[in-house]
Amino acid sequence: MAGPVGGRRVTNASQSMRGSRIAFAILIGILLGCIFAVLYPHGLFSDYSNSVPHLNSRRLSKSSLQIGSTSCESTERVNMMKAELSDLSSSNDNLKKQVRDLTEKLQAAEQKNGQAEQQVVMVGEPQKAGPFGTVKGIRTNPTVVPDDTVNPRLAKILEKIAVKKELIVALANSNVKAMLEVWVASIKKAGIPNYLVVALDDGIVDFCKENDVSFYTRDPDEGIDSVAKTGGNHAVSGLKFRILREFLQLGYGVLLSDVDIVYIQNPFDHIYRDSDVESMSDGHDNMTAYGYNDVFDEPAMGWARYAHTMRIWVYNSGFFYLRPTLPAIELLDRVAARLSRPPPAWDQAVFNEELFFPSHPGYIGLHASKRTMDRYLFMNSKVLFKEVRKDANLKKLKPVIVHVNYHPDKLPRMKAVVEFYFNGKQDALQPFPDGSD
Repeated sequence: MAGPVGGRRVTNASQSMRGSRIAFAILIGILLGCIFAVLYPHGLFSDYSNSVPHLNSRRLSKSSLQIGSTSCESTERVNMMKAELSDLSSSNDNLKKQVRDLTEKLQAAEQKNGQAEQQVVMVGEPQKAGPFGTVKGIRTNPTVVPDDTVNPRLAKILEKIAVKKELIVALANSNVKAMLEVWVASIKKAGIPNYLVVALDDGIVDFCKENDVSFYTRDPDEGIDSVAKTGGNHAVSGLKFRILREFLQLGYGVLLSDVDIVYIQNPFDHIYRDSDVESMSDGHDNMTAYGYNDVFDEPAMGWARYAHTMRIWVYNSGFFYLRPTLPAIELLDRVAARLSRPPPAWDQAVFNEELFFPSHPGYIGLHASKRTMDRYLFMNSKVLFKEVRKDANLKKLKPVIVHVNYHPDKLPRMKAVVEFYFNGKQDALQPFPDGSD
């Protein structure tokens, strides 16, 4: 019993001594911590850094360099970002414009497609024929969807000038300036507001400005300009088939006019608009102007010596009205294409061949509707000088226009027509022969 009690005492004493040492060590640590806190308030190594000034200066200079470098880099970066932003803004504007243009074209294509589908339905859908004498075929083609992107500058001009989407258009260079003066004067006297001169050189531009005449100058085109500025009457006349295309694409009905024409009334009051092409005729009577059955006689054929032919005198390519339809545009394309390649051809002959030649082996004819204008209202100079001026009743008629197409002395005859129809001078037409001397 005595043994265990003594061992327990020894153990308790050792534990007590160990605890005292730990407590003493903790106390010393706390005292040292307080001393260091008082002596070194900024830390044990702070004075070392302060005691080495070159080290601090190196750090400061490096820091300043970094700050300066960062500032410089920031300025350059800002400038770069501004430039990039400007480029992106410009690119964004271009993209917006492209999207807008594509959207407009898509809408136009959808509208055109809708019209095409409607036309197919009208033309292609099987229909039951009505009673005898009541069946009528389709005569009037739908107009094209206007496309202002073709020529925005021209579109703005036409928007101001045209009346009910129609206007008179004439091409002129300085070679025909004297006739253009009479042409413009007659249009103004007739009270026609919707007319435009396509000025082919600077002389005509100056004339139009001086006389308050609406005009349009085309963008430079080497292939056209050489003819436009130096060409004669026939050469300039051939250009119209290329130039008029944009007018139709923009959705305008065009009354093409040569400048050797005197206007007495407003022609738009006398146009039917039921065909792709309405044209005045070179015919001099009802048969030649509107067509007739001409019998060809070949005696060598015996019983079959007589062959019947259909004839009509040509349409005048210096005065015709085009509705803005696909067949009318195709007509312009066909004529322009043929005139641009050899052999040289007369535009009026080509104009009529494309209008009247039917489809046959190796050739697809133009499917365009046609109307011949009243020969007394839209009068050529052969009708006037050979027939009308010699008939007391016909002299009382008031034509819409007189086209001096049959005579080379155009200017004096134009002035005489003005005197006769505007100023009432009854003998103004008498000095001239029927034909050409």
